[in-house]
Amino acid sequence: MRYANESLENSPGVASAATIAAPVDRILNLLKVQGPLSTASIASELGITVEAARQQIQKLLSGGLIEGRQASQAGPGRPSQSWALTEAGNARFPDTHPQLTVQLLGSIRQLFGEAGLDKLIDQRAVETRANYLAALKPVKGLKSRLAKLAEIRSAEGYMAELHKDGRDWLLLENHCPICAAARTCQGFCRTELQLFAEIVGEDGSIEREEHVLAGARRCAYRIRVNSK
Repeated sequence: MRYANESLENSPGVASAATIAAPVDRILNLLKVQGPLSTASIASELGITVEAARQQIQKLLSGGLIEGRQASQAGPGRPSQSWALTEAGNARFPDTHPQLTVQLLGSIRQLFGEAGLDKLIDQRAVETRANYLAALKPVKGLKSRLAKLAEIRSAEGYMAELHKDGRDWLLLENHCPICAAARTCQGFCRTELQLFAEIVGEDGSIEREEHVLAGARRCAYRIRVNSK
């Protein structure tokens, strides 16, 4: 899994979990993975006092990396306060050179038309499929295949997690390193879902329940296990 790992004064960057030390970096990663959280929840997750959490939150607010959100509540009293990443906060995580990617895709579309762009996407899908299936070939069982898939996706910057939800599995991707490319051409998302379905195979079915391009915080896939 990738984490934000820079002081507020430094340029954006990421590092492995082993190098994480600063509480502000841990809070950024926490909000990226779990979404908006209250001060008390942040303190609990990090194992620090609420006052210590407030101090770190103030640093992030000053840096423009998080923002406050208020949720209405049914009963009397003040609305609950939570904290979420701003656009600048999200930019602390890798985006695979989005501007260059968009420019290249635009040039391909201009030079070769939609058919040429489709060929590019298809070729990428073929190469990705070959790499994924080669890595998954020795892996047996749906659970193990999904766990390996999450591992592969995390290595590519998707911050993927696998969770059990009743009889189903949930594959959560908390970051999209190709978001700019996917917004320019949604064929990238289509081919990924097709590949995931192939990996699940006859053991179940998969559907995308949350999609970054539809305004969601993350992409979430539900894998329904077939009854035996």
